Amino acid sequence: DMEIITYVRTGAITHQDSMGNKGRTEAGDVQVMSAGNGVQHSEWNAESEDTTLFQLWIEPSSNGGEPDWGAKQFPKADRSGEWAVLASGRGETGALPIRQNAAVLGATLKAGETLDYQVNEGRYGYLVLAAGSVELNGEVLNSRDAAAITGAASLKLTGVEDAEIVFVDTI
Repeated sequence: DMEIITYVRTGAITHQDSMGNKGRTEAGDVQVMSAGNGVQHSEWNAESEDTTLFQLWIEPSSNGGEPDWGAKQFPKADRSGEWAVLASGRGETGALPIRQNAAVLGATLKAGETLDYQVNEGRYGYLVLAAGSVELNGEVLNSRDAAAITGAASLKLTGVEDAEIVFVDTI
């Protein structure tokens, strides 16, 4: 009973599970596993280079259900200067599905570019910098820094260095 979203930062990971799924997810791409009522799985680095990743665990809106797995490419060029919804339980087109009123977004910013996001009342945000450096509402964040947002907030990000951003919007 967990929604597991894996964002590969560098390298790649290989996945195999008891449902018969097998896949390889490369840097910048995402895989989602809804553990549901149970699944056996393994993930490993089958590459000759190091792999780094962010793995987010989100409680589903209800327990049980059939397990599921999926992966998708999200080219960094397609999210340059704008948010791409990587995984969502809110029905956004093109996003990997999760079982929660939440969304995981990704963006890349070049130095000097800006990007906004509105966290609505009653929601929470978690921003982590996969690479580079940004200014978030006047505070500088560097690679692997994070910021938690509680309640309504207008976010303004400005690239200090070219940056790669992951953001979670949840209840």
